[in-house]
Amino acid sequence: MQCKGGSLIHRSLYEKKREKINARDGFLKTLGINKKGLKKVVKDALSGAQDGELFLQKIEVSGLVWNDGRIESSSFFSDEGFGLRRVGGMLTGYVSSDIITVESIKQAGAELRGVFQSGKVYALAEKLPPCPMYSQEIPAEIPIEEKIALLEKVDAYVRSKDPRVTALSISLSQAREEICIVRADGHFAEEFRPMVRMNISLTLVDGSNTGTGFEGFGGRENESRLFAEWQPYADKAIECARNLLVAEDCPAGEMVVVFGPGWPAVILHEAFGHMLEGDHIFKNTSAFTGMMGERIASEGVTIVDEGSIPGRRGSLSFDDEGTKTQRTVLVKDGVLMAYLHDRLSARVLGAKPTGNGRRESYAHIPMPRMTNTHMLGGTHTPEEIIAATKSGLYAGNMGGGQVDITTGKFVFEVLLAWRIIDGKITVPIKGATLIGSGEKVFRFVDMVGNDPALDNGIGACGKNGQSVPVGVGQPTVRIRAGGLIVGGTQVNVAEEII
Repeated sequence: MQCKGGSLIHRSLYEKKREKINARDGFLKTLGINKKGLKKVVKDALSGAQDGELFLQKIEVSGLVWNDGRIESSSFFSDEGFGLRRVGGMLTGYVSSDIITVESIKQAGAELRGVFQSGKVYALAEKLPPCPMYSQEIPAEIPIEEKIALLEKVDAYVRSKDPRVTALSISLSQAREEICIVRADGHFAEEFRPMVRMNISLTLVDGSNTGTGFEGFGGRENESRLFAEWQPYADKAIECARNLLVAEDCPAGEMVVVFGPGWPAVILHEAFGHMLEGDHIFKNTSAFTGMMGERIASEGVTIVDEGSIPGRRGSLSFDDEGTKTQRTVLVKDGVLMAYLHDRLSARVLGAKPTGNGRRESYAHIPMPRMTNTHMLGGTHTPEEIIAATKSGLYAGNMGGGQVDITTGKFVFEVLLAWRIIDGKITVPIKGATLIGSGEKVFRFVDMVGNDPALDNGIGACGKNGQSVPVGVGQPTVRIRAGGLIVGGTQVNVAEEII
């Protein structure tokens, strides 16, 4: 099929790969055994283990990239395999393979038994049945012709909105994942996990000025959402680029910072949330180790991790150990209430698993990870927060950053910010960085908005070489002077700060 701009999609190869995947009807059929039989295989393979599980995964990922008026690339990836984990005390043994057969699982179990002594099986005090959040019926994929038509439509819309567009890239991606987990204690869970995403990136040029805008959205849904909801995100990408065209250099120094709702909570996730993960706690590599019940943030700051929100990027019916996800209140009115646990950290610390055992794929061991981590709303309107700020910075859209998990110290880029002067948002600002400490910054929160929002569904979290999808969120939040240092290119003069 010939596409606009002369790019050729190798449709026949794409379709053959899809036919090969669709011909396989689930893991149990692949193995040639039923649910009861699979449980017996796992029980034998993990005989005498304290804990562990068989993790089966089948995944296919497809994507299209549209660049400056034509299809630049199309992609299709598929993989399947299993990981068998055996836990004894603080030791974990793990074998993975991309060959899923009964014999390969048995062989993996034999290899693991050879390096472990037998012990008492660790079981949950309460066994939770699987509660699939997503339909077991896998929806049909939208034809590639309709996806290309969508990309053409988005391209035409963006260019009609601003003739200064000199570069425009749009990407679509879809992941269709099937998971099956059988634990050593006999617990069984299976689920279909969809994921979609659209990214829009553009550049505007006006004379010697350049502005780049980016916006993306997605979640655990089918592709129909991309077709229905793209326009507001295209408008936001255009608006971002227009603001950066006229943005001034950022002042530097210690000042009040107001974070907008939604995605700016990436700082909460990176510089705060990681320090509440159970493995960092029992390894004593977190600044919050041993602080349960103590104040670690200002009053009014309540933070939860919630893996059970339907459709969100970080959501799962159950984690990658088969534990049902839940809503865990980590911080309530500034007081530390809980940590995030997988089964291992929960056992070591004498707690209950919170449904936060996650892994990148069947080739990786699970570990405590966040799902959708967000701050709850407060009592102030966003307008009240801005009006109460005589001078400061409004951080509306965050970029990447670096964090030291042990200390919580961080440096983050702000993609787009505005100056706050005399209680009003004024000129856009570029080149801002935020320097601070997760252990400290949330103690300086003095106003929390009543406009909580989750991000658009674009987050990915890296830890120990593994990446998993996550969500973040927060309302408008004000950090008083002293909580953050703003790095910029313009020297900040002394001014009154409230």
